[in-house]
Amino acid sequence: MSDNHMSYRIDSNMQFPLVEIFLEAGESAYIQRGSMVYHTPSITLNTKLNAKGDGLGKLFKAVGRSITSGESAFITQAVSNADDGRLAIAPSMPGQIIALELGVKQYRLNDGAFLALDGSAQYTMERQSVGRAFFGGQGGLFVMTTQGQGTLLANSFGSIQKIELNQQEITIDNAHVVAWSRELDYQIHLENGFLQSIGTGEGIVNTFRGSGEIYVQSLNIETFAQVIGGHLVTPSTNNKGSGIMDLF
Repeated sequence: MSDNHMSYRIDSNMQFPLVEIFLEAGESAYIQRGSMVYHTPSITLNTKLNAKGDGLGKLFKAVGRSITSGESAFITQAVSNADDGRLAIAPSMPGQIIALELGVKQYRLNDGAFLALDGSAQYTMERQSVGRAFFGGQGGLFVMTTQGQGTLLANSFGSIQKIELNQQEITIDNAHVVAWSRELDYQIHLENGFLQSIGTGEGIVNTFRGSGEIYVQSLNIETFAQVIGGHLVTPSTNNKGSGIMDLF
């Protein structure tokens, strides 16, 4: 990782791929909690407070971030003590994994899109306006924003499509947004007002303006949850632990 970019391999032969990260001695990467599939003996996984600083101040920042943004107060750091370190990770949702190279380009991420970041880069939680925080799904009062040089791995629910804007404007369903260029202006709002949004089934949308990249996912986890929820049968409260469903 001498060039400040992660060494990795995404298995394109898998329908729902995992990614292998290769680390030399002393190199590290931050990964989504619970994403580890396997690793070699030279890899050590450490739990770190998800904030800058030291002592109690760092703890309070991490807890405060967790409360205000919904982000975990902890993050997993993978460190290698040999040149043959190998770590495989996979996202929590079935979908695609993309690599975004950081440096000249920086990005903002929607909730659930973060998978991994090499140790030479970093991200911060950037404060949003109250209006964006109220309507949006990107971390409430804060949105994840990348900094530095390195590689960011992002994951989606379904397939990913890249949209490029050149001093243009586009409106995208908020639940389909994965990541977007930091220089893009964005406004989170209801599509055509409250009543029209109910009628069309299109709720919260994100309007982007300017020049940059937007990555969207083909599936909407909120819609998917509604479809699945309609097929779930609630166990009878009179037969707890019996496994008998209340069909009457």
